Amino acid sequence: MVTPTRRVICIGAGPAGLTAALRLARAGLQVTVLERDPQHVGGISRTEKYKDFRFDVGGHRFYSRSREIEELWEELLGDQLLVRRRKSRIFYQGKLFDYPLRAFDALGKLGFVESTRCLASYFRARLRPVKNPRSFEQWVTNQFGHRLFTVFFKSYTEKVWGMRCEEISAEWAAQRIKGFSLGTAIWQALVPAAFRRKSRNPKTSITTFRYPRLGPGQMWEAAANQLRLAGGEIRFGMDVSGLLRDPESGAWTVTATDPHLRPHEFHADHVLSSAAIADLCRYIQPRPPEPVFRAASKLRYRDFLTVALIIRNADCFDDNWLYIHDSSVRVGRIQNFKSWSPDLVPNPDLNCLGMEYFCFEGDGLWDSTDEALIRLADEELIKLGLVKPGHVMDGKVIRQAKAYPVYDARYEERVRLFREWQEQYLPELHLAGRNGMHKYNNQDHAMMTAILSAENILAGERRWDTWRVNQDAGYQELDDDRVDAFNERLVPRRL
Repeated sequence: MVTPTRRVICIGAGPAGLTAALRLARAGLQVTVLERDPQHVGGISRTEKYKDFRFDVGGHRFYSRSREIEELWEELLGDQLLVRRRKSRIFYQGKLFDYPLRAFDALGKLGFVESTRCLASYFRARLRPVKNPRSFEQWVTNQFGHRLFTVFFKSYTEKVWGMRCEEISAEWAAQRIKGFSLGTAIWQALVPAAFRRKSRNPKTSITTFRYPRLGPGQMWEAAANQLRLAGGEIRFGMDVSGLLRDPESGAWTVTATDPHLRPHEFHADHVLSSAAIADLCRYIQPRPPEPVFRAASKLRYRDFLTVALIIRNADCFDDNWLYIHDSSVRVGRIQNFKSWSPDLVPNPDLNCLGMEYFCFEGDGLWDSTDEALIRLADEELIKLGLVKPGHVMDGKVIRQAKAYPVYDARYEERVRLFREWQEQYLPELHLAGRNGMHKYNNQDHAMMTAILSAENILAGERRWDTWRVNQDAGYQELDDDRVDAFNERLVPRRL
C-alpha cells in the first residue's frame, strides 16, 4: 500500500516560510506557500525596485553562527553574495558615534563636562542598580547609567516603538543590547591585553558580513525558484481568511481570497504560519477560547515607512545606516543603499538614501501622501546637514505593516497563553519566524525556527522546541570567541 503524500500549507513567503517550504518539498512533501503580496517573496526581507534603483526594506546583514544556514545561503546564491564592511553609527548633535558604543569614542565626542557626568552616572548605577529591572529604561540604566541612557537610547527607542521606555519590557533590552558593558569596555581600553582575563573581554561586533548583490530579495527569489524545482508552489496575492481543523483527522482546510476577492480553498495535514499571531487568531475556526483570543488579538506591532531618496552627487556618509538620535526630526534611521551594494544604485554619480519612519498603521504619518512624505524626508535630510537643498532628485515610498513585534509589559503573558493553547489543541499548526512567534528574531533565527518546525513535521512529532531559538540571546553579531555559546542557543537540544 502506497502511503499518501503529506500536504503542508505555509502561510507567508518570507525567510521562515520559504526555508520551511524548501526543506519539506525536498523531503517529498506536497507544499503550497500562500503569500499575500501580489508579486514579491521575502516578506520584510524583500527587495523593492524603482527606476532601476533597488531598496532593502529595513536593512539585512547575512551573517549567522549556524553553519547549516550559511551553507544554505551559499547554495542559493554562491558568488552573488558580496562581502561588505559592517559600519553603522549614531547621529547625535551633529556628530557620528560608533555603534555598538565604544567607551572612549562616545565619551571623547561628548566633551569633558558631559563625559564626566556620564561616568558619574554610570558608577552610581553600578553601585545602586535597580533590582530585578522590569522596563527597558531600568535595564539600560543598570548597564550604562541614566545619563548615557538619555543620550544614546531614550529618544531613538521611543521614536521607533511609539511608547515610553518605561513601558517597554526589559527583555527587549536584554535580547538586543546584552553583552556590552561600559565598564568592561573601559577596562579593555585601559589595561593591556596581557594582563586581562579572557572572561573580561567585552563582546564585539563583526566587521564584515555577506549581502546579495541585488539586495536580500535576490536570496528569496532564488529560494522560491528552488522550491518550484523541488515540486512546491507559491500562490501570490492570497489573503488567508480561515483555518479550519477537522477534530477527528487533524487535517486542515485553509481559505484565502485572491486580489479579485475570489475565494480559494486549500487542504493540508499541517500548517506552518509565519503570520502575525494577532492575525492568526482571527483566522482559526472555530474561534479560540475568549481568554486566548483576547490575549492574542491584543499583541501589538510597529509599522514603518521607507522613503527612498535619489540624491545627486552626495557621498554624505559611508555607513550601512545611521541611527538618528534627534527629537527635532521624525526620521529614525537612514539607510545608505550604495554602502550595502553598489549594484543597488545604477548610476555611480548618484546615491540613494532610505529615510525610515516608524509609525502605527493608520496614524497620521502612515496615511500621509507619498508626495508629503518625500517632501518631509527631503526637509529633514537638509535639516540634519547631510545634504544641501536641491540635492534630492526623486523619491519612492514603501510601506511595511507589522515590521516589528512590540515588547510591551504584557506581551510575554499573551504569547504564552496562545502558545500553550495552540500546542495542546492544534498540534498540526506550527509557528515560525518573527511575527509568527512574536519574537524580534534576526533573519537567521527566523530560518532556524522554520528548519526545526519542518523537522518536527517530518518526524510526525514535536521533537524540537523552536521557542528556544534565540532564547536569552545576546547581541548576535559577535566575534568568534563566542561561537559555541551562540550555537547552544541557536540550535536547541531535543525535548
